[in-house]
Amino acid sequence: MLVAAAVCPCPPLLVPEVAAGAAPELDAARAACTDALGVLAAARPDRLVVVGPADGAGPETYPQGTRGSFRGFGVDLDVSLGPDRGPESERAARGLPYGLAVGAWLLGRTGWAVAPVEGIGVGEALPAERCAALGRDVAARDRRSALLVLGDASACRTLKAPGYLDERAAPFDAEVGRALGAADVAALAALDAALARELKVSGRAPWQVLAGAAGDTALAGTLLYEDAPYGVGYVAATWS
Repeated sequence: MLVAAAVCPCPPLLVPEVAAGAAPELDAARAACTDALGVLAAARPDRLVVVGPADGAGPETYPQGTRGSFRGFGVDLDVSLGPDRGPESERAARGLPYGLAVGAWLLGRTGWAVAPVEGIGVGEALPAERCAALGRDVAARDRRSALLVLGDASACRTLKAPGYLDERAAPFDAEVGRALGAADVAALAALDAALARELKVSGRAPWQVLAGAAGDTALAGTLLYEDAPYGVGYVAATWS
């Protein structure tokens, strides 16, 4: 059963070493993510599953200790998905995709040691029905499951945004923020995958995994952060 979830954005710029001189611009987002992980720790789950965007449709699984790197962003920084578990970690066929690497950085930053960790990568091509089924499966594995859900909203909020300005972006992001803050499972499940793809939303599939995992558990949501620096929508929320 899902007992808690934290929703966080996952731009590599969240990592101060990547952001460099612009790091203070995301201090509020980092603080919200820290608060969100505190809610997960307080729930004392049996297992934490980190769900984030991936290049392929997925789902792709990553055992605890899988390594990730920010070297592709010009920074000599490596991370681990939870504590390294030696041989099991070494058997991971792939390194972490960037979203899960940000999640690993968040866990390391807050010293996560409450429960075992595993990662799942899901991409924009994974249909809503598959996302929901995956979420239900994750929630059913342990008596007390928790999710760290990573993903960004649209990348089309301003003229200088990565996807340029799209007038549909702000309304889409507003509904995402409302749904995540209200723990509105039905609204998340109903997100338009085609529109999300056009708006360069990386969080659609992870959020729909969360919706499937939550089911009818009646968790209460709290919106911790919502903004669009750099023209990209970032949302942090908790469900508990």
